[in-house]
Amino acid sequence: MTIISVPFLFTPFFNIKNLTKMKKEKRVWAIILIALGWLAPNLSNAQQDSIKSFNLNEVVITATKFPKSSAETGKVLTVIDQAQIERSSGKDLSQLLNEQVGLVINGANSNPGKDKSVFLRGAKTEYTVFLIDGIPVNDPSGAGGAFDPRLLTLDQIERIEILKGSQSTLYGSDAIAGVINLITRKGANKAIGGSASLGYGSYNTMKGSASLNGSLNFMDYNIGYGYSKTDGISEAEDVNGTGTFDKDGFAQHAFNASATFKISPSFEITPFVRYSDFDGNYDAGPFTDGIGTYKASLVNSGLRTQYSFERGAINFLYGHNSTDREFNDSFGLAEFKGRFDNVDLFSNYDITAQIQVLAGLNFQNLKLLDSTLPTANPNADLMSPYLSLFLHNLKGFALEVGGRFNHHSKYGNNSTYSINPSYIINNKVKLFLNQSSGFKAPTLSQLFGNFGANENLQPEKSTSSEVGAEIAFSPRVSVRATAFNRKIDDVIIYNFSTGFINLNVQDDRGFEIEPVLKLNSKWIINSYYSFVDGEVTTSENGRDSSYFNLLRRPKHTIGVNVGWQALDNLFISANLKTFSERQDLFFNPNNFFAPEQVTLEPYALLDFYIEYKMVNNRLKLFLDAKNVLNQDYREVYGYNTLGINVNSGLTFSF
Repeated sequence: MTIISVPFLFTPFFNIKNLTKMKKEKRVWAIILIALGWLAPNLSNAQQDSIKSFNLNEVVITATKFPKSSAETGKVLTVIDQAQIERSSGKDLSQLLNEQVGLVINGANSNPGKDKSVFLRGAKTEYTVFLIDGIPVNDPSGAGGAFDPRLLTLDQIERIEILKGSQSTLYGSDAIAGVINLITRKGANKAIGGSASLGYGSYNTMKGSASLNGSLNFMDYNIGYGYSKTDGISEAEDVNGTGTFDKDGFAQHAFNASATFKISPSFEITPFVRYSDFDGNYDAGPFTDGIGTYKASLVNSGLRTQYSFERGAINFLYGHNSTDREFNDSFGLAEFKGRFDNVDLFSNYDITAQIQVLAGLNFQNLKLLDSTLPTANPNADLMSPYLSLFLHNLKGFALEVGGRFNHHSKYGNNSTYSINPSYIINNKVKLFLNQSSGFKAPTLSQLFGNFGANENLQPEKSTSSEVGAEIAFSPRVSVRATAFNRKIDDVIIYNFSTGFINLNVQDDRGFEIEPVLKLNSKWIINSYYSFVDGEVTTSENGRDSSYFNLLRRPKHTIGVNVGWQALDNLFISANLKTFSERQDLFFNPNNFFAPEQVTLEPYALLDFYIEYKMVNNRLKLFLDAKNVLNQDYREVYGYNTLGINVNSGLTFSF
């Protein structure tokens, strides 16, 4: 079986180069046919002893803020487990996220130091909230306040839960598109354990990490350090082929430490601290070489406590973020410093076997440390009580209803809600519906910055609808299909004559289809097709005008991932993702920097990963090859992307 399947498995890849030459509609269907051709020879050989594709008993946390099985929530959740993360040794966090359905990380495959934009279901970066172990992380010094995924290394993470759709009822401001919860590594199940890794690859890239963890009678602990460095490539594209553009390198250090103290069987306290910094070079703009340098650092510290009782638990979470960024180029030195504090007290309680309640109070404080602003060192507070009611164990029916009240020290009050029913039929079909609202508070830069600040800005307010189904056709074939619509009012824009104002209405829509095939204990195939479209409506001369504005975001993305456990100690996988054409803006210096709309060509990325385990699975050798077709493409107009690149190395655990 294996000898017949493997040659057929790889033959479609040799035709992928032709895909980018096709028209958009033909290209999409060609990719689908390739994916079907990929699956076909293995379907006939699939065995009946395979595992179910959908595990309705899987316990998740992010959907409700306390542990709950997938069967009890109708929210759309993608889980990246520990095994998948461990098989991403040659990737960084952005590249791993970029492989997930409905999620595009623009810049993930550009020069490693290039800034990254997180587009979840086509939404702007600042509409997605990042959590670390359930605690929001935020950068008030940035224009949109979004967290920079370059500030956290993948070796610190054990599990990732991606929660789609508006989540402002549970997670407050900014969670209009969804939430990405990065769950860090914890103590091992023995007194002293640990791991180390070392890798080297293209562009003189070096990566290394080491961790020490364990579990004692009164304490679990984890300590880790990671380092990465690369010569990189020229950030800007040398369109004239001069050969004079220098490489823009990147280097990063990351440290983390946490300990869980078991005060009693029902009470534990977990203090933590993380530090990350990176620095490198950047160019002067599209198609323009430069000698700019940048530095960025994050200090993330805090405390998690939990008191458990027979019918629930009380949780107290505190997190402090200190972000410092510095840019130095021909325009001079620019420094940005922000501080973010988050306090969250909540409790879940089982009223009966069918009724649960979650109640909480959240406080956030944001600060800019810049005395040169019109308002020196501005800050803002956000106080939010919230409540959710859960019904479950009702013969397949479950329901979540929640609400949140928000008091912002600058703009005033608003409220959000969520309604999320789901129904499971014969443990094979799950139907779900989500209706929710969200909001995003104006950032400190928009309220108090040097350029066009407006203290009268109102929050951006959204309404989102989502409907879908998860269907298990057989013990080895299943699919999830979801359609969504998101409308955002009072979108904040920058107007050159008036500064920041509330003006536009953003209306986005799309759907996702995720087939999963588990052939047997050795083969698994995950695939998806995602579509997103949208437009902004603005008032011009008293009339409404609508136009497409999802810049750098593809309407169509298709992904296929095949994993093969060839031997007990040998694993091989291939990942294919295609991106349709996208629009971008080019501010042409030869035309007084007037914006010009340009088209970014479609492309396909094919990656391979191989790992071989030895010494009772303690030693692992790996090879990670990305863009093996050596595609020439752009993620951002005027900037380079990585060609074929290979990283290899080893990890050792004890």
